[in-house]
Amino acid sequence: MTNSNEKTLSKEQSDELFNVLKDRFEQNMPRHEGIEWNGVQVKLEADPEKLWSLNEMERTGGEPDVVGYNEELDTYIFMDCAAESPKGRRSVCYDREALEARKKFKPDNSAIDMADSIGIDILNEEQYRGLQKMGEFDKKTSSWIQTPSAIRDRGGALFCDRRYDHVFVYHNGAESYYAARGFRGALEV
Repeated sequence: MTNSNEKTLSKEQSDELFNVLKDRFEQNMPRHEGIEWNGVQVKLEADPEKLWSLNEMERTGGEPDVVGYNEELDTYIFMDCAAESPKGRRSVCYDREALEARKKFKPDNSAIDMADSIGIDILNEEQYRGLQKMGEFDKKTSSWIQTPSAIRDRGGALFCDRRYDHVFVYHNGAESYYAARGFRGALEV
């Protein structure tokens, strides 16, 4: 169990997470061609809070994996690579404002608040489309994505999914929530 005051993992938790991440990394090499696991592990060992965030991504069903490297910042990019929107992050409206505006049948949380508590960013449309080039995701679910303020200011929010072998971007009221809609996150380490 993590210490509730600190976003750190025990040695045993860290070792277990490293094993899961390394196995996933090795089983999905096309997602990160040219990237060596040892470099990723060194970065993770140097940043316990980011390791904690990855553990939260894993715990909530995201199956995070390395999907790129940012040369300018010298960081590895992780994204949720679960086939469907992470199960532990579904049935949430878009943000706190939408949650507070809802009068009846409020969800337990919002996507933006959950992402903030985990220490990750919700994918934007470009990131979501990039992830879909690495595989087929959200064929039965959908995922909230970052929404431009021009849309959010009018009460809407965007989400994506993959149907008919195409990636679709849709809109919905930000206060809406569905059992099959969650969100995917990204983390740079």
